[in-house]
Amino acid sequence: MRQYAGLDVSLKEISICVVDGAGAVVSRGSVACEPDAVVRFFAEKEITPALMVHESGQLSIWLQRALSDLGMAVTCIDARIAHKVLSAKLNKSDAADAEGLAQLARTGWFTPVHIRSLDADRLRTLISARQQLIRLRKDLEGHIRGALKTFGIRMTAIEQGKNRQAFRDQLAGAALREPIFAPIAESFITVHSTLCSAATAIDEELRHIARGSDLVRRLMTIPGVGPIVALNFISVIDDADRFQKTSNVGAFLGLTPRRFQSGEMDYSGRISKCGNAAMRGLLYEAATSLICRVQRFSSLKSWAVRLSGRKGFKKAAVATARKIGVLMLTLWKNGTEFKWTKEAHA
Repeated sequence: MRQYAGLDVSLKEISICVVDGAGAVVSRGSVACEPDAVVRFFAEKEITPALMVHESGQLSIWLQRALSDLGMAVTCIDARIAHKVLSAKLNKSDAADAEGLAQLARTGWFTPVHIRSLDADRLRTLISARQQLIRLRKDLEGHIRGALKTFGIRMTAIEQGKNRQAFRDQLAGAALREPIFAPIAESFITVHSTLCSAATAIDEELRHIARGSDLVRRLMTIPGVGPIVALNFISVIDDADRFQKTSNVGAFLGLTPRRFQSGEMDYSGRISKCGNAAMRGLLYEAATSLICRVQRFSSLKSWAVRLSGRKGFKKAAVATARKIGVLMLTLWKNGTEFKWTKEAHA
């Protein structure tokens, strides 16, 4: 009889439950949170599960890859859907959750989660590090600007794309006007310079990766899409073939409206905001750049500008962000470039 296993994973231990085809519990146990320990558990029990499932979480990607490399039939399932089933039990425990996951594996009532490739995760890690450095730099600048205003010192804005040395110069000047800022300026200038240098170094690495990728070059032919947007899109999507329809990427990125239907009530709300928030924000920035900054008109820009006139800028930017995402996936799957048509008009 086929057997199924559920793995409830924590940072230190993994609770394991094995059930047979009828749903009866065959074995239980708890092992260290290591793939080798899981394999030894099944070897000692002389059990070969037809399928093992575990929930998506902090260690799910690492565990999925490691167990797959060891020859185990394992699937990562959506934790949000698993939670609906596991919460039906009166008492919650790791053992009970493992049994619930095993029953899900037996019945097949689960949604598999796509595990990104190692290359996609490496690229994603690099992009996330860049975003974190920029966020830290902005937090530092915002704190300094707010503190200086208490003493009537107002720092001027720095133009986008310009060297941020001007911010450090203004901070040094503020320290001369107000002595209390002297020790603060000395340390903050060093930290700010380090953050800027680190972000610039990662930017150069990402641009080097973008120059060597034909896919990134094709995605950048879309107006408003730069190397960061293209690389982030590639790292998030990973495999374009897992989308049967290119329009599905809008829902995957949380750019489609929620729907609520009950009896005679049926309405659509705001966008769902599911999926990767950073990618959604980058697509919104690309849409904003297309509408406001791109000078050359295309059919895409004409559509976005007309929609902005009818529905307002914010709604048009969200719709354009969704359209750019769909267009990027289309170019990825077709191997083509964005076409600038002559009939486009304002």
